[in-house]
Amino acid sequence: MLRLTWVQPEDLIGHELHQAAQDGREPSAIAARWRAAGGKEAPLRAGASPEPVSRYLRQLAEDLLDELADLPSRLADREPTDLARIKAGCPAWPTQTAGSRAGAARMDLAGGQARLEAAWLGRAVGCLLGKPVEKLPLEAIRQLARATGNWPLNTYFTARGVPTELLTEHPWNRRSAPTSLAENIDGMPEDDDLNYPLLNLLLLQRHGKSFTTKDVASLWLDELPAGRTFTAERIAYRNLLTGLEPPRTARHRNPFREWIGALIRADVHGWTNPGDPAAAAEQTHRDATLTHTANGVYAAMFVAATIAQAATGTHDIHTCLRTGLTVIPPASRLAQAVTHAMQLAREQDDFDTVVDALHATHAPTHHWVHAIPNTALIAAALTHADGDFTGSICRAVSGGWDTDSNGATAGSIAALLAGTPAALPDRWTAPLKNRLSTSVGDFDGTGFDTPARLTHELTHLEAPRP
Repeated sequence: MLRLTWVQPEDLIGHELHQAAQDGREPSAIAARWRAAGGKEAPLRAGASPEPVSRYLRQLAEDLLDELADLPSRLADREPTDLARIKAGCPAWPTQTAGSRAGAARMDLAGGQARLEAAWLGRAVGCLLGKPVEKLPLEAIRQLARATGNWPLNTYFTARGVPTELLTEHPWNRRSAPTSLAENIDGMPEDDDLNYPLLNLLLLQRHGKSFTTKDVASLWLDELPAGRTFTAERIAYRNLLTGLEPPRTARHRNPFREWIGALIRADVHGWTNPGDPAAAAEQTHRDATLTHTANGVYAAMFVAATIAQAATGTHDIHTCLRTGLTVIPPASRLAQAVTHAMQLAREQDDFDTVVDALHATHAPTHHWVHAIPNTALIAAALTHADGDFTGSICRAVSGGWDTDSNGATAGSIAALLAGTPAALPDRWTAPLKNRLSTSVGDFDGTGFDTPARLTHELTHLEAPRP
């Protein structure tokens, strides 16, 4: 029996009830109706429940999803999705006087293509480090690493030496272990954390920096296999196929619209706007609003602006993260979570203490793929490691939740600051063999120097100005 993940109405309703409680709607009456009819909670870690429900329950789930979407939110004014309102609510929105052209020139002086190759490699390494433990609980990650003497985390996970009973209790991610444990790595395996940056290279090549959200949608339909999409991206893809247009694609029966998917697409927008975090954030907004709203969009804008500031090689990680905060509403849940995480990272010597505090704050109320806790963890990891590459990716992955995505973003930023591929320890990069796998375009089997060269060329595109 085929149980397609992330689209079954009877599974979406549980996630939407959680989302409604988080974004200021009052879902209790609708939740009571769903449970009284025999409806179940959303699957905790899987994308679909194991068995289909009755036709009645499925129809009820669809109706209740629409009713939930119509509920008013008490947070709507302080968490807008419209770009003009976002900018109006950001008193420190960065100026654009320097412009991306000057930033690109600074990147050239600082060895821009090498810096971008390091960033692509760093993104892949961080992703690969996190893949075997994706979906595992925090304590399982700690136990598996400790069993092989790899705690605090300092290199790729391995199954060698892990007691059988521990592997039985906490099995590796079944899809990733064959390609991502240290003994199995043979190049960079396909992952959506690399697919989306590659798609965005195609986006900028075809449409330039003046692309529209509809251009993103068209590109996906042309180049992105539906089976390679997950959560909000899969819902938006389905919505496109039913004839809906952006930005409704992000809202219609999409309980994942504040999850991490838009964040993992943000890097190219930052890389191609060095020294211009405002342009990076605005570019990201046009991409993110195909699939996400509010804090899901803010997470992507935060990452893009942070990367744009880091791309010139003239700022430390703390300045870059502070810049990222200037493009998201300061009263938003994301801004508050990231600020809290960075404060914890500055105050605590032991990163496990930071992680435990973040989990105590967010785990009871947020799914492990939600953008708010994951963005907070990324910011905490980078802050605590002071931007060091190994320290950043290991802290991001050891903190749990969406381990491969968090490792990828932390790795991209920290490697960008490191400046060259040679600055990244060989134990991380050698197993990749300068080869990545993907289903996007003609990139399958290419080395990381190829997307780095293309990204560098795209930094010189003129960005649209108001």
